[in-house]
Amino acid sequence: MVQCEMCGTETSTPKTVKIEGAELDVCDSCADFGTEVRTEESSGSSSKYSTSSSSGTSESSSSGSTSGGSGGGSSRRRRDMFDEMDEVAADYDQRIREARESAGLSQEDLAGELNEKASLIRKLERGDMLPSDSVQKKLERKLDISLSEGISDDDTEWEGGSSTGSYTLGDVVTRKDS
Repeated sequence: MVQCEMCGTETSTPKTVKIEGAELDVCDSCADFGTEVRTEESSGSSSKYSTSSSSGTSESSSSGSTSGGSGGGSSRRRRDMFDEMDEVAADYDQRIREARESAGLSQEDLAGELNEKASLIRKLERGDMLPSDSVQKKLERKLDISLSEGISDDDTEWEGGSSTGSYTLGDVVTRKDS
């Protein structure tokens, strides 16, 4: 007997289901929350998904023809969508509040002009929640502010300190028992 990874019930026939990007072995009743993953052992493909197997075979055949360059490419870190994304600034709540006040708008007025709820503006100004991408763009356009800060600035500052050897772990960490 196997335990369902979602509800914990014992099941003799677990189903592998993809739920919000994670593959879980679940019971029959929890299987309705996701999409069943079918493994195709006979096809010889290393991928479980039919959509990925067609692109996976074309990638493997193209890398097989250029066998000399495939070793050098694997040592590099793959770039993904998060490399181009900016982080929301740590003081986004202050930026929103100050820009709204300087524009002479109440929270309700700003919410109405952005076609959003006033409670959303209150939560953003308190720092209780981060703005979604669409709300962030609306706020930046309406208030003529920037709520983003680039990730690369923080990374280069930290790398610069470590490459010179001027910082040690003891310089950065504060011990609780001292």
